[in-house]
Amino acid sequence: MRNFKIVVEYDGTGYCGWQRQENGLSIQQVLEETIRLITQEKVTVIGSGRTDAGVHALNQVASFRSNTRLPAEILFRGVNGLLPQDIVVKALEEVAWEFNALRDVKSKVYFYRICNKRLRPALNRNYFWFIYHPLDLALMKQAAQYLIGTHDFSSFRATGSDVKDSVRTITDINFRTDEDGLLEITIEAQGFLKYMVRNIVGTLVEVGRGKRSPEEMQKIIDSCDRNIAGITAPARGLHLKEVKY
Repeated sequence: MRNFKIVVEYDGTGYCGWQRQENGLSIQQVLEETIRLITQEKVTVIGSGRTDAGVHALNQVASFRSNTRLPAEILFRGVNGLLPQDIVVKALEEVAWEFNALRDVKSKVYFYRICNKRLRPALNRNYFWFIYHPLDLALMKQAAQYLIGTHDFSSFRATGSDVKDSVRTITDINFRTDEDGLLEITIEAQGFLKYMVRNIVGTLVEVGRGKRSPEEMQKIIDSCDRNIAGITAPARGLHLKEVKY
């Protein structure tokens, strides 16, 4: 039995998320079934974490164990030869038996893209949130500073979440605007709650539109009440950028 680590890029538009589900096709299911065709055995692909329906990944990390005798390079080529065009394995290597893509994560980096201009683009619409109203970036940056550090992020987790511990540590939040007018908000944390990034972005957008003051962010955090925070940003703008070990 051997242990393999893979780095996966995918367009989440047509999938129900990372994790196998009964109500739709998932990234995990496609990877497991593809690897099974190559190795002729059932495998379980363990991801660094779940991404929701419609969320994309540049460098999702996963691991699986297999009895295959195929060299890693042959396995790498074979898997990519069978995967659909919206999923690609960017790297595949044999690693130490102890490595576990979920358990060994130190931090994750997500970015969220917002297209903030007057005219709605027709292209690449599945990869950003289009917002017509001008956003005050200075106010958004001010509000984001309240989020850095260790807090109870109950106000930003999915409604109905049964996670017992909502304390997480955000280590960095950055804002960048490119030449095409796309605003990119990057958030790094040791771990995330379900919808946490999307709920944070939705709240920051409300600050940017002048619906909230930056100082309200502290009250939202302290309330531990999802109803106090802002809207949930659409899944299509969210990308898993990096997983650190």
